[in-house]
Amino acid sequence: MMGNNCLNCGDHVATKFCGNCGQTTSTHRYSLMHFIEHDFIHGVWHVDKGILFTIKQLFTRPGHSVRAFVQGKRSGLFNFVTLILLILAASSVIGQYTHFKMSDMMPEASKKTMNVVETFSAKYPKLVLLITIPITSFLSFIWFRKAKFNYSEHLVLNSYKTSVELLAGLLFTTLTIFYTNTQGLLLIYYLGIQTFSLVYSIWFYYQFFSTSGYSKKALAIRSVMTYFSLFLISFVIGIVFAIIDKLHH
Repeated sequence: MMGNNCLNCGDHVATKFCGNCGQTTSTHRYSLMHFIEHDFIHGVWHVDKGILFTIKQLFTRPGHSVRAFVQGKRSGLFNFVTLILLILAASSVIGQYTHFKMSDMMPEASKKTMNVVETFSAKYPKLVLLITIPITSFLSFIWFRKAKFNYSEHLVLNSYKTSVELLAGLLFTTLTIFYTNTQGLLLIYYLGIQTFSLVYSIWFYYQFFSTSGYSKKALAIRSVMTYFSLFLISFVIGIVFAIIDKLHH
């Protein structure tokens, strides 16, 4: 701190935190050692707001922890944008060591009849997850409209949910480096990853909206319908593109 003034806003400070903007007064200049000791290690391992803590929360009490974040307790969870970017970066690095692709699990006959949407989904499954965040957010906004969360808040909660699905995909990608049996991977993906996505999504929504005035039955039904509404939309889009492909041929 220089001259008892906040380095962020310039206001006079006499305590540990600036009363105007909230920044700590113990701000240091960046150095390699500071980055390693504070930003990297603190961000990854810190017990109350690091990546590992966030992942633990997302796997043990996902809806409750994200609801608290949305409602203002921002110091607990790791930022969802940064979390997603880190998972994607890790997937990109690990993906260089595997020659396996999702499209490899499909029979050649099926590949020939795939429309452009199905081909894109098979080639870029992680990108599809990101693209569907706004759509899923609209669906959860509609199904849980009585909860009074705005659309932006639904974007946040579905981004955290998607980060876990991306993490599951990262684990699957890592597995493909050491296990290359196509049929075995097909079984693991559809019975493991897809089932996990279904169960986790329903659990996530059920927890998140558990304090919004819904009965347990309504919570369960709306959680299930939010998940399956996306499949219905995807199915309709697939049919539309299949019809377009036929008309062009």
